[in-house]
Amino acid sequence: MKIFLICILTLSTAFNNLKAQTTELLNGAWEFNEGEKLHHLFFQDGFYFHTVQQGNQFIGTDGGHFEVKGNAIVTKALFDSIDSTGVDNIKEIPFSVTATQLSLSVPQGEANFQRVDNGKAELAGIWRITGRRQDGKITAIHQTGTRQTYKLLTGTKFQWVAIDPAKKQFSGTGGGSYTFKDGKYTENIQFFSRDNSRVGASLIFDGKLENGDWHHSGLSSKGAKIYEIWSRVGKAN
Repeated sequence: MKIFLICILTLSTAFNNLKAQTTELLNGAWEFNEGEKLHHLFFQDGFYFHTVQQGNQFIGTDGGHFEVKGNAIVTKALFDSIDSTGVDNIKEIPFSVTATQLSLSVPQGEANFQRVDNGKAELAGIWRITGRRQDGKITAIHQTGTRQTYKLLTGTKFQWVAIDPAKKQFSGTGGGSYTFKDGKYTENIQFFSRDNSRVGASLIFDGKLENGDWHHSGLSSKGAKIYEIWSRVGKAN
């Protein structure tokens, strides 16, 4: 019996290690060209964001939590800009992954995504806005009700979303590529749900990590002065 239990524990540990390694391999940014449509797929710290654009036109986005179970990615949506009835739905998507390619078996067929980055960078993670400086003072932000604003950063890509999962409401999103070097954080906008004329613009901010929080200051896309504090969101269970 003792040997049997040791074998079970050993197999369980090996399985958990394999699951962790597979999840780690998924982390980062991926892209897939479907004709004229470009799919962005980001995995980071238990969250996924999926966005489709065609040229400068934003088509739609969805995202939420994910985990790996066997040969499937199991997702639970927090938002869906095209079909709000998809919020809270759980999907199991068969997949295979290598260092450079992610293949997903979806109802439309096989979607082969190419890796953009591996999700490793100083700012990589999931962030929520928790504070703002006004009149020289830092004011905590407590989002009312069930409204949520997330910003997901991989190694080189970013996307923010404003949502209310309880109401199955999507308010807006934007994303693209970013750099963070020598105290300067730069966003290069590749898609923007509210105004596609912003695509191609670059925004430069001062940025620093302080006590685990991300301090972000400069001018917004509308030219207003901002000083925001973002805090990391823990990995989903």
